[in-house]
Amino acid sequence: MPVGSAVRDRCRTLLGGQEEIHYVFPAFSAGPEGSGNFLVVVTATAISVLATRTLRSDRPVSVAAEFPRHTRLGPILDGPVIELGTRVFEFDEEYAAVVAAADAEIFAPETLPPDPLPEL
Repeated sequence: MPVGSAVRDRCRTLLGGQEEIHYVFPAFSAGPEGSGNFLVVVTATAISVLATRTLRSDRPVSVAAEFPRHTRLGPILDGPVIELGTRVFEFDEEYAAVVAAADAEIFAPETLPPDPLPEL
């Protein structure tokens, strides 16, 4: 299920509202840095990892990490999980296509189909 427009708006507000969001997906991380729910937000210039409220994973509260847009999210490992920086993020299988599309946008744009709903 795609992340809703209200969640995208909250992410945009937290990031300063300056950039168009290309992709967003929820993820969970547990490790030495602690555990929690996150939203991974991909824009034209950055990949931002937003920490969310403990019981409301649709409410971002802070920027936990930021990476240049040319950072590869994949490969997607069994779980499914990705490694981003020093953290491992687990996410629902339904978001694997989002992760693959975010990487393809930068590393293999010729493989992407045209956007069927560009007005969204």
